Amino acid sequence: MIDKDGFRLNVGIILSNDSGQVFWARRVGQNAWQFPQGGIDDKETVEDAMFRELREETGLERRHVKVLGCTEDWLKYRLPKRYVRKNQTPTCIGQKQIWYMLRMVADEQAFDLASCDKPEFDHWQWVDYWEPSKQVIFFKRKVYKKALSELEPLLRLA
Repeated sequence: MIDKDGFRLNVGIILSNDSGQVFWARRVGQNAWQFPQGGIDDKETVEDAMFRELREETGLERRHVKVLGCTEDWLKYRLPKRYVRKNQTPTCIGQKQIWYMLRMVADEQAFDLASCDKPEFDHWQWVDYWEPSKQVIFFKRKVYKKALSELEPLLRLA
C-alpha cells in the first residue's frame, strides 16, 4: 500500500538474541545487508504484516520470538531519485515504517532463509547492536538510527 504522499507502508524488524546482538541478513546475490522488512498488504494489520514478513524472510514463526515493542510512530525515508520507479502508479517515493523489536526465544535451527518461493536473504549473522546503522545502504541510515535508538531500552526490560 502506498499512502497519498507516495510512501509505501512497511514494517521493519529488529530481532535480538540474549546477548543483545541483532539479526543481520544479506540480500540474495548482492553485497547488501539489512534488517528484515516488507510492505503491509491491504486489510492487513501492522503486526500481522510483521509476522508474515518474519516468516517469509527468516522462516521464524510467532512461537520463535517474543515481541518486546514497536516504534510509537511511523519512521520515513525517501528513496534517492535513481531508485524511484517512475513507471509505477502510484509512484513510491520512499518507505513509511513501524519498527518492531523482537527477542529470539528458539534455537537458531529455527531459521530457514529458503522458507518461501522467492527468498530475500542468502546469509545471516548476529552483529553488535549499532553495527547495522553504520553498514546499511546510505539512504536508510537515519531511519535505522532512529529505530535502534527508540527501541534500545526494550532490550534492558526483556
